Amino acid sequence: MPQMAPISWLSLFIMFTVTFLLFNIMNYYSFLPTSPKFNESSKISTSPLNWKW
Repeated sequence: MPQMAPISWLSLFIMFTVTFLLFNIMNYYSFLPTSPKFNESSKISTSPLNWKW
């Protein structure tokens, strides 16, 4: 069974690394998050706090 040359292992590593990075970059930029819409009813009511020291 013939053995692979080290340069072949390096080229395989570079090829898979570039493929992995391109796949992740394409997935990252294809996702468009929607900004949350703030309704008036969803606001948290804040009342002044009365501190009794």
